[in-house]
Amino acid sequence: MGIGSGIFLMAVGAILAYGVTVEPDWLDLDVVGWVLILAGATIVALTIWFWRQRRRHSVRPVVEDAWFVDRPGPVRPDRSDVEPRTPPIPTETPHVPPPNVPPRRDAPPR
Repeated sequence: MGIGSGIFLMAVGAILAYGVTVEPDWLDLDVVGWVLILAGATIVALTIWFWRQRRRHSVRPVVEDAWFVDRPGPVRPDRSDVEPRTPPIPTETPHVPPPNVPPRRDAPPR
């Protein structure tokens, strides 16, 4: 059962509780309708609660990188004697003065 069946039970219960005007002597359709509405609401609430529990405790598979997996093969030599490479020092760009642009004629005087 799930949300669909819970909504179906609530719809059938609402039809029996509010829409049917026939009153048999041996059965009260209003009570049956309300019982179905409450059962449908309970099913919807429990389904949502179980979905939240499953989502909260989901286990994601661990994918190991091939570099860290223990496999027989060549061993990397110890490279502690090699100096680490430093990035190149950025050179400053030369300052270029802005071109001489005459002022606009509609600009206010300075």
